[in-house]
Amino acid sequence: MPQEKRRAGSTPVLLALQAGELFMKRKHDDSRQPYAVVIDLNNMNGLQTARILARRGVPLIAFAKDPKHFICRTNVCRDMIFADTEGRGLIEALIRLGPRFNQKAVLFPCTDMNVLLISRFRRELEPWYHVVLPAPDVVELMMNKLSFYAYAREKNLPVPPFWLIRSRAEAEDAARQAPFPCVLKPPLSADPAWQKNSKLKAYKVADREQFLAAYDRYEHLTDTLILQTWIEGPETNLYTCNCYFDAKSEPMVTFVSRKLRQWPPVTGEGCLSVECRNDTVLQETLRLFRAVPRYRGLGYLEMKLDERTGRYVITEPNIGRPTGRSSIAEAGGVELVYTMYCDSIGWPLPPNREQKYRGAKWIYFRRDLQSSLYNWRRGKLSLREWRESMRGPKYSAIFSWSDLGPFIGDLQRSVRLFLTPRERKKRDYRKPLE
Repeated sequence: MPQEKRRAGSTPVLLALQAGELFMKRKHDDSRQPYAVVIDLNNMNGLQTARILARRGVPLIAFAKDPKHFICRTNVCRDMIFADTEGRGLIEALIRLGPRFNQKAVLFPCTDMNVLLISRFRRELEPWYHVVLPAPDVVELMMNKLSFYAYAREKNLPVPPFWLIRSRAEAEDAARQAPFPCVLKPPLSADPAWQKNSKLKAYKVADREQFLAAYDRYEHLTDTLILQTWIEGPETNLYTCNCYFDAKSEPMVTFVSRKLRQWPPVTGEGCLSVECRNDTVLQETLRLFRAVPRYRGLGYLEMKLDERTGRYVITEPNIGRPTGRSSIAEAGGVELVYTMYCDSIGWPLPPNREQKYRGAKWIYFRRDLQSSLYNWRRGKLSLREWRESMRGPKYSAIFSWSDLGPFIGDLQRSVRLFLTPRERKKRDYRKPLE
């Protein structure tokens, strides 16, 4: 890795440009195949995407914000370029890099903020990159929960009741109306202020007092908060469908899975999932994305079966990027990410695009161990059940025998964060931040 990336006093954008120039002179101009540009390598979505494409022989460049991040220890990328992946610096670095390609590269944004940035600056990027996204207004509509919930109500999509909270008075009014328990969350999961001060995307609040305490803690982070009714049922009632739509808005790939365990508890993210057949979730996914004008690109819909009503309810969509569980399709023999790459550059699509329902699984080993111990100690998981859950072909979020650096770094980081009181407080709204 060039030393220029780490010189003291250099800005992230300057680092990216220096690294880009050095690398382009070495390799990019002699590539016979279009590059894939993976943004952002500082999360597992980026790592999984890079590994999937590398196994197909796709030449890679990865953008990352933090060179010290544990995922940057991966060995699958030809080069890494460090830039501000959540601001204008990313666009400037991509524009400077673009003219040095001998053919258009394919952009793979891997966070919501990456998607928003690339969508908003797509005209500046399209001379050098394939931007595989729906129209800008569709991106804005689908990524902001405020606009999406309004759209869902208009289209009669199954979303749970919710309240928009813009002031303490509205919070108190919602507290009188809402049937608790509920969930409190921001309109945009990628909100930088929320991510800095919270380790969770949402908080479950059991009653009026807990809700108002959580509101007082987080109301300064965003103009609007969302209070949404809690969907009753265990995490195993939560289903997802990953998909890819071509330029004609036709679904080229779909893949349905079910969550088995999550971490942290209650409102955490999945750490073990299994592919399954659920025609209701599949049809609702197709209905949602087909209702959007000229939808193109990767899509994802998360739904939960409400035990009170027996109905499936939308918890959230994601658009334009791989998700944490996109790679479960790989374990199931379905080439979701590579299909996007081939379709973007006009190559024949890979033949493996149909789900076979072989029981493939996706696992984040470190988090799943935490979740398993948590549930075992509370009598919710037996050793026999745990052994059964670990059977079958699996795709690991972080672990790889041929690429151990990220896994070792993740373990080291987890220990360090556990020993930091402020980091532990970010999971609990009842403990005020310092």
